[in-house]
Amino acid sequence: MFKINGSVQMECTLLYNFLDVSSDCRFKEQLHSLQNEGPVSFLKGSCYDDEVELQTDGNRSGHLQNGDVVFDPEVNEEVVRIIAAQLAEIGDQFDKEIKARVVNDLVQHFLNENLSGEEITRRMAEAVEGLARAIPSDMEREKAMLVLAMVLTKKIVNTMPSLLRRVFSTTVNYISQQLHNCIVRMLRE
Repeated sequence: MFKINGSVQMECTLLYNFLDVSSDCRFKEQLHSLQNEGPVSFLKGSCYDDEVELQTDGNRSGHLQNGDVVFDPEVNEEVVRIIAAQLAEIGDQFDKEIKARVVNDLVQHFLNENLSGEEITRRMAEAVEGLARAIPSDMEREKAMLVLAMVLTKKIVNTMPSLLRRVFSTTVNYISQQLHNCIVRMLRE
């Protein structure tokens, strides 16, 4: 699929496969063309350029260093695909619980060219956290937030397919910054 190793590949692969196997995904053609771009060229010039922040430990979030992807050990893409399919099934259950107002508000934020990538990611995080509190689930909170972020991505792009690049990169950035350890734990299970 994507031609790089490491966590960015893992997160891109997870989101891509989640969207690809999700029911009611009306932008498959655009999604498949996105795959051909590859995440490095795709993510540069999008969320990572203006959102990579220096953390208190001196590292950069988003798994970039000096603007380049920092490669992690090889990611088993088949395992990531299986997890994405399982999460898509859960996402179908959550999908019905997400109000159109939440999606429409996020669409408006993504359409606002004046908002920085960091601000858009913050708005996405707020929406995910609000939904995680509102939707009852017996699932671990981080896993629920991961599914919700990916379902929101699908719903936003279903509403406005032209936003695919920006929404995809923002979601990958959000997942990388906030939910990376959750994905690592799922891969170990």
